[in-house]
Amino acid sequence: MSALRQRAAHLARRSRPTAIRNTRSYASGHGHDSHHAAPKDEPLGAAFYLALGAIPLSIFFYTISRPGEDGKESAISSLIGKYTAMQETWSERNALRTAMVEQAAHDKHLLYNAPRNKHVELKFPEVFHAGSPFNVPAGHNANLDKVVEHYRQQHLDEEERKATKARSKWDPQPNP
Repeated sequence: MSALRQRAAHLARRSRPTAIRNTRSYASGHGHDSHHAAPKDEPLGAAFYLALGAIPLSIFFYTISRPGEDGKESAISSLIGKYTAMQETWSERNALRTAMVEQAAHDKHLLYNAPRNKHVELKFPEVFHAGSPFNVPAGHNANLDKVVEHYRQQHLDEEERKATKARSKWDPQPNP
């Protein structure tokens, strides 16, 4: 009997409708059709304010363009006159700046062609003795005066070579 009871319960369950399934709506209202978005107030925009501002600006420019009482020139005419006077001072400034640049170029050539100092300052002569003391017996440090003289002479020869090269570049030999 138990098998019959189980079978009857199974059939009863199948015949009973399951939970009611709602179909899904993809509308933007999220299922709430009762209220809509309130209308937004639109601003007047930039064009309105520009048109509104053009009226006082045009009155202002008209006023300053008119000559004053007693035959005085207008404000715009006086501004143009000041600009013309500035143009004349600009030409003077340009002439002064050109003279300044030419003087700087002359000074630069003087400095480049000045004779060089031949003395090489050895600010730290102990640098030759700053090496490792290993493998050097005590009291057997070499006299490095000859080494210093050799490098000083090498420097003087190099400076002389540069000077002759510069002289030959600026003072070419005439072709026979």
